[in-house]
Amino acid sequence: MLEKISEFVGNTFAIWVLLFTLLAYFYPDAFTWIAPYIVPLLGIIMFGMGLTLSSDDFEAVFRRPRDVAIGVGAQYIIMPLLALGLASIFPLSNEVAAGVILVGSCPGGTASNVMTYLSKGDTALSVTITSVSTLLAPVVTPGLVLLFASKWIPISALALFWSIIKIVILPLILGFGVKMVFGDKVKAGIKALPLVSVIVIVAIVAAVIGLSRDKLTSSGFIIFSVVMLHNLLGLLIGYGIAKVLNMDEGKRRALSIEVGMQNSGLAATLATIHFSPLAAVPSAIFSVWHNISGPAVANYFRRKSKKQIADEALEEVIS
Repeated sequence: MLEKISEFVGNTFAIWVLLFTLLAYFYPDAFTWIAPYIVPLLGIIMFGMGLTLSSDDFEAVFRRPRDVAIGVGAQYIIMPLLALGLASIFPLSNEVAAGVILVGSCPGGTASNVMTYLSKGDTALSVTITSVSTLLAPVVTPGLVLLFASKWIPISALALFWSIIKIVILPLILGFGVKMVFGDKVKAGIKALPLVSVIVIVAIVAAVIGLSRDKLTSSGFIIFSVVMLHNLLGLLIGYGIAKVLNMDEGKRRALSIEVGMQNSGLAATLATIHFSPLAAVPSAIFSVWHNISGPAVANYFRRKSKKQIADEALEEVIS
């Protein structure tokens, strides 16, 4: 029963995020109390990610280093540069501009792995890119934020580094260690991870929206436009880069989704801790939007695969 509930909630992620975003906007006081718990909540997600990791996820780095390097490089080049461009073009406040840079500088999230699987893309490559980019985050994310966002607000790269270590890396290692020690005994717990992840992300997003509700009223449309463009351009450019580099269709889909979908929960947490609740709003909106665009893109790719199979079958019959 728990597995079925978890699967249902995971498959309807976008609906829950959107629903609680609206509730938090109209009833902010019902969710602002969550703010002090954002850090441990995200740690729970990263612990769960550690439980799902295996040595195979990292062996792929040595089996096909070119694909992984392209994916991780695209993740940490395309999205930060897009964020910088959008933050410079649109009339955003200093805090919001820094928040856009932050979400663009974060690694990919586990949702990208699910979307790649649903799109019939190269899921193994997606998982490896997510894992490697996450492990690099303590160094790369603070460096990018310092480089691109310091023109808007003061940035402490060292503080960001230690936060990512505590929030991401330590829970990740702990989860991986628990899996190594207990092996198959943790499988039952893994089945509940989609449910836990949805609850945690929904809670973080609702808290951020509730805390920033007043300022959202005046600038929400502009922020949403920036976030939407950021995500869609990331998806398109990620696919285009893979195509230019002659990667096969499965890898193109993986790269597109991996680049376009960010770990917005991490970005929201870091923004809340180090900047302000307003700076976390782009990340919160990103959580809502990419859980709409991600399934839409996955569905498009899946339909494309079915059409291709049907066309090939028809050609075989004709010939």
